[in-house]
Amino acid sequence: MAFDPKFIRNFSIVAHIDHGKSTLADQLLLQSGTITPREFREQLLDDMDLERERGITIKARAVAINYVMDGQNYELNLIDTPGHVDFHYEVSRSLAACEGAILLVDATQGVQAQTVANAYAAINNNLAIVPALNKIDMQAARPDEIREEIFSTLGIDPAEILSCSGKTGQGVPEIFRAVIDRVPQPAGDPNAPLRCLIFDSKFDDYAGVVIYMRVVDGVVKVGQKILLMAGGTEHDVISVGQFRPHQVGVDELGVGQVGYVTANIKRLSDVRIGDTITEALRPATESLPGYQEPSQVVFCGLFPATHNQFEDLRTALQKLALNDASFTYEPESSDALGFGFRCGFLGMLHMEIVQQRLERESNLMLVQTAPNVTYEILTNKGETSLLSNPTRIPDAGEIEEFREPIARVNFILPSENIGAIMQLCEDRRGTYLKTEYITTTRAILSYELPLAEMIYDLYDKLKSATRGYGTMDYEVIGYKASDLCRLDILVAGEKVDALAIVVHRSHADRRGRKLVKKLRAEIGRHQFEVAIQAAIGTRVVARETISALRKNVTAKCYGGDISRKRKLLEKQKEGKKRMKQVGNVEISQEAFLSVLDDSDD
Repeated sequence: MAFDPKFIRNFSIVAHIDHGKSTLADQLLLQSGTITPREFREQLLDDMDLERERGITIKARAVAINYVMDGQNYELNLIDTPGHVDFHYEVSRSLAACEGAILLVDATQGVQAQTVANAYAAINNNLAIVPALNKIDMQAARPDEIREEIFSTLGIDPAEILSCSGKTGQGVPEIFRAVIDRVPQPAGDPNAPLRCLIFDSKFDDYAGVVIYMRVVDGVVKVGQKILLMAGGTEHDVISVGQFRPHQVGVDELGVGQVGYVTANIKRLSDVRIGDTITEALRPATESLPGYQEPSQVVFCGLFPATHNQFEDLRTALQKLALNDASFTYEPESSDALGFGFRCGFLGMLHMEIVQQRLERESNLMLVQTAPNVTYEILTNKGETSLLSNPTRIPDAGEIEEFREPIARVNFILPSENIGAIMQLCEDRRGTYLKTEYITTTRAILSYELPLAEMIYDLYDKLKSATRGYGTMDYEVIGYKASDLCRLDILVAGEKVDALAIVVHRSHADRRGRKLVKKLRAEIGRHQFEVAIQAAIGTRVVARETISALRKNVTAKCYGGDISRKRKLLEKQKEGKKRMKQVGNVEISQEAFLSVLDDSDD
């Protein structure tokens, strides 16, 4: 029998990165008896190697907890979410499967940028908020001060804010009670046609596609014939179960329950995140709202280091796309790097994580091109197109308007650093919006910035300028016309398509000079002279020359007629000229990555 919805609570934990979500989740599992003290370890739900190494959550994880309060057994479904801005899409999917959220704030650091963003995401989803201060056992904790901060930024009554410590387990029973009392029971009709929301999925080599879902109406059981409404495909349910935190099989799942289902689905393309599962024999008339498709903001080319790994890379991308629906890929070819894929990501950290997962999980060696954003081009013919690859941007004469993506960025930082961050934003062509003070010592600074100017190193520069106390959150708000141009890099007279970048015309000469200097340091010397040039159209804006490796051909000439030496040098010169015509210049991965670095070192 399915569990009575009256005693089910579905909730997630949302917070800024490093505020202790995973640590609190560990304590909830331990104190409810879901895991034994022997099984307990830090970051229990972060089962990916990369998550454990970096100490961050990348994928949302669901776990069912049985908790007894006042003699009544409750089923609490917890969905642990990431905190980094790049994985906000994972958070939005998790919130859609819940009725409540624990809003966790670090008692030492206070309200940060992602705290505000995730709190508003939960409020917009009509979730019940359970605010809690974490790390109250630390000496640097400022609970009263932080309560005031939460009140002034989010309007939450300080009396409702709980105190806890994910490390020691203090205050965890109070959190359980607050979740049961404040989070509403799931709504749904157990007798209606089956409707389940798919909020995640993964590929298993033995079971095929494992679908993570939340039952909204009806009952899902083993042997049932189900229909995936978006794809229109029918499948027989092989197994149904819950995560406790490991997979535990059950006969059926009812209204409000969260778990997984396998149905012998072999093709990766059959399952879509946000799709609705219904019964094939008694289908629902209306699908669930699902999710807004995530929009990729950073694009780069991924190419296999050896050409025989192209098919392996395609297979690895297909597998990863099932586990991570928020990145896209399409085949592309490059004169410099051969066949590969153009991939789209939610941010720079997301790009780094995907590349590392591909290299580790599929044992690939990859070459990555310089990341860039999507541009909107209006041509003289009145056609508008979105281009994520600089090499496809038409010549300046064909472009009527060149538009770039603009992001609204909110910085939360100490008041004393406002001047430094304003200067940082002005240097990046930012437009000032407003300043709001949370307390006398902390403020929210809002700017509109071109996305291309902020994705590479703005976060690092912000951390440096504020000594680690500043945080930021951004959202892309649209496109704006700007004076942009494509900067091409020529190596030995040949355009290297993978090194092309888009820059603002006023910065083009400076970026060109920096680029060719960096490339000169990264590209090794050859048997012939190599010219590195930066050009806008046909106009060369910068040049550096890598001198040839030379053999001293006159070493054996002791004195004698000078014409003999000249003859040997002329012969060497002719050889170098021939070599220049047929020789290939080797360009390392470091050279491609040097295009990113805009620092003045």
